[in-house]
Amino acid sequence: MFNALDKKLVYIPFGVAAFHILVLNIFVMVNYFAVGVIIFLLSLVVLGLVFVYLQRGLSSNDIRFQKLVHDVAGTKKYAVDEMPIGLIILNDDDEIEWMNDFIGAELTQDVLGEPVNKIFPNIMTSLKANNMIVIESSYRDRHFRIYWEEEHQALHLIDITAQRELEGKVEGKSPVIGILFLDNYDDMTQNMSEALKSELNNRITNTINDWAMRHHIYIRRFSQDRFIIVLNKEHLKEIETTRFNLLDEVRDRSRELGAQITLSIGVGEGSEDLVEIGELAQSSLDLALGRGGDQVAVKTPNGASRFYGGKTDPMEKRTRVKARVVAHALRDILLEGDNVIIMGHKRPDMDAIGASLGVARLASMNNIEAHIILNDEDIDDTLQRMMREVNEREELLARFVSSEEAWDMISLKTTVVVVDTHRPSMVLDEDILNKATRKVVIDHHRRADDIISNPLLVYMEPYASSASELVAELLEYQGKQQKLSRIEATVMLTGIIVDTRNYTLRTGSRTFDAASFLRSNGADPVLAQTFLKDDIDTYIARSDLIKSAEIWESGVAVVKSDVSMTYHPVTVAQAADQLLQIDGVKASFVIALREDESIGISARSLGDVNVQLVMEALGGGGHLTNAATRITERSIDEVYDDLVKAIEEVTEGRSGDE
Repeated sequence: MFNALDKKLVYIPFGVAAFHILVLNIFVMVNYFAVGVIIFLLSLVVLGLVFVYLQRGLSSNDIRFQKLVHDVAGTKKYAVDEMPIGLIILNDDDEIEWMNDFIGAELTQDVLGEPVNKIFPNIMTSLKANNMIVIESSYRDRHFRIYWEEEHQALHLIDITAQRELEGKVEGKSPVIGILFLDNYDDMTQNMSEALKSELNNRITNTINDWAMRHHIYIRRFSQDRFIIVLNKEHLKEIETTRFNLLDEVRDRSRELGAQITLSIGVGEGSEDLVEIGELAQSSLDLALGRGGDQVAVKTPNGASRFYGGKTDPMEKRTRVKARVVAHALRDILLEGDNVIIMGHKRPDMDAIGASLGVARLASMNNIEAHIILNDEDIDDTLQRMMREVNEREELLARFVSSEEAWDMISLKTTVVVVDTHRPSMVLDEDILNKATRKVVIDHHRRADDIISNPLLVYMEPYASSASELVAELLEYQGKQQKLSRIEATVMLTGIIVDTRNYTLRTGSRTFDAASFLRSNGADPVLAQTFLKDDIDTYIARSDLIKSAEIWESGVAVVKSDVSMTYHPVTVAQAADQLLQIDGVKASFVIALREDESIGISARSLGDVNVQLVMEALGGGGHLTNAATRITERSIDEVYDDLVKAIEEVTEGRSGDE
């Protein structure tokens, strides 16, 4: 808009020109009157026309500038209120003081005066704590990229929902590779007639092909018991909602013909590199088979594995040929080293100690010095009774050393043998494991996602009842010049008794073979029962836990111990075992506070509920029928809520499969 000064600047040149014309006209009129009058009149007309023109031009410009200013003001208002960019102004307490119409419509509620952290959880906490200026957050089904302008206490929000949806669609098309393996096809069909074998093969193949067609999977059989499957991530998510019910379909269809064929699937996803996801698929299959088969493992390059199935106890698939090969390989590895250090898991039980004694004897048979790590704080009442027998035998007592003593014994050629666990976080002394360069793992648990790195030998058999059973078989293929002592054989037998609950669970024919071998080496069943006796306080504590059990209609018994009491892990495990003896109880879970202020859960099952999956959801592991976990920095009530949720997810998934 023109102001008064602007107008003066326009009219001054006009006035000067008019003045000069007037002077010129006066001069002409004085000398040539008639001509001067004519020129004077014409000058007035011209000046008048110029004046009118200038006046109109100034008025027109004034109107245009007024319109421009009005348009700019309107555009600014539109930019603030109408453009698809949110603006939130905060006060000093990070409460919403003002927001534009766009974000106000998105929030769909009166949020003025509310803390912005309540609308976008912890947004200001994250921005300020990490000194950030950009963050992404969500509100209901909308996604925003948020820019923080500290000077004006302003948040600028850009809606990126469409971008996220497009990314999701692209991600859904990313490739997935899987390998499907029929676990026991050869074993089940080797004695079948050709007609029955053909019918079984057709039934299984049709079942797998129908499943692949339903879920848009390309499948190709490349050997008698292996298939390769190719799909995309979108269809993988769809299959995961069914929890891979193909496992049950194949098992049920084969059972109709008198055979129980199970299958395992390894799936690799999360990368555009086909070689990488192919390797992930093979690694996943190895993991699924290491956990006992009849399940699915899904792996990503940087994420934890996901598991489905595993509802049945693994069928015994060990052979004496494999046991002999492993025994000879273990002997060669031990002979290549200078000495042997043996340890089990944290809070070792009779199975861990029994297997350790067996490995120490195996080393001794080959004239190799061996020691077992056992600290005073690791000795519970059961081990205390065992140690009373050990203390009377100087040679046997000398095999046990503390962690500090074992640390000084380790050299580059020391072989560290880990028994009854394969997880680094579970070993009795993780520092010693990390120091060792030569490692061997002997375990009977289903393989977890994390495993001791770079071992020279891994002997993991989830089909075995106990680590003591595995070591007993290895001892059978060593020299006969040295036999197990009576105490060694008895402790190993006790380990088998504890892990099979007196030969009632996970007991195969090889279990009795191992027990027979130990008995022939002097194992004393009466002494084994003496090791397992309880004192009156332990008996009462176990009874108190059982008395407080809450038994659900589904047959699940849950115990949440008194927060003012602490319990030994063995007592908790025994309570879980005894709960299964109650009519109608199919699975038991006992939550108790330990002396170190952590919370332990012991889980047991008769097979209908996979307690391994429940415990894995809480950071633990184990077997289908026997599992446990240890949790820190949580209250018993919080752990109870987490356990209930995990049980519901596993049991609902199981029922959904059937």
